Amino acid sequence: MKNYLYMIIGVFSFAFSVAIFAMPNSLAEGGIPGLSLLLYFGLGWSPAIVTFIANVLVLSIGYRYLPKSMIIKSIVAIPLFSFFLFILEGAGSELGDPLLAAVYAGVLTGIGFGFIFLSGSTIGGTSTIAKVLNYKFGWELTGTNFVLDALVVAGGVFVIGPVMILYTVVALFIGKKVTDYVLEGFESKKVVHIFSEESEEISASLRKNLNAHTSILESKDEGSGNIEHMIYVAVPKQQVFYLKKLINEVDEGAFTVVHSVKDVSGGSFMKAHYPTQKVFSSNREEKEYHKDKVKE
Repeated sequence: MKNYLYMIIGVFSFAFSVAIFAMPNSLAEGGIPGLSLLLYFGLGWSPAIVTFIANVLVLSIGYRYLPKSMIIKSIVAIPLFSFFLFILEGAGSELGDPLLAAVYAGVLTGIGFGFIFLSGSTIGGTSTIAKVLNYKFGWELTGTNFVLDALVVAGGVFVIGPVMILYTVVALFIGKKVTDYVLEGFESKKVVHIFSEESEEISASLRKNLNAHTSILESKDEGSGNIEHMIYVAVPKQQVFYLKKLINEVDEGAFTVVHSVKDVSGGSFMKAHYPTQKVFSSNREEKEYHKDKVKE
């Protein structure tokens, strides 16, 4: 049921973007909707009718490469998109600022495609082709869709002119970024590599205070040939600040490398927590206590 709700939200958002912002502001789109808009600007044909006919043809070609559940959802999504587009046609008005229209169109299109992809559906056109290429060859979904859309948009230079095509490319770029955020979430994740002689103590501190899963790997220093230890840990972006403080509590000279990653799930991410200032104070006190014990 949740997937069908996502599909309805996504389809309506995309149809709203096309009818309210693209059509009255002479902006094109990618794929079949873009082609239908060019035919609308050039010949006055209804985008709702053109998209329905064209998407049915594309889906009939790609059905053999797509999962059955996706085909069923697409059979619902394609006429639903054309229906929403039909009832919204003529409801929009020119904003007077094509850049603002491109931003609005891009954001709503990105949200729409994000929810459509989350639902496991497609509205046909280049998104179906992108799904087929992703399913068969593992091509990146939103990037492939963006390239295919851009190819369609390039043909619009003869209909709406080069200036409006550039605004359309801006809308497509924004749409791709927003789709990524919808699919991957707004909270970015970080993978951290920590090189230190106190690797076991640092690892224990991260496990205790951040509830993070850590792995200690053996590596080799190319300069000296010595064996050293590297801690591998993945944390939410918001934990990086605390993580660095915890590392410094144990070893201020630790070599730390932080990488951005697209997706991390399961494991410690299901129960991550953040330490308080008391944790850092108690850690330092405990460390100084051990140092005093060694001196004695």
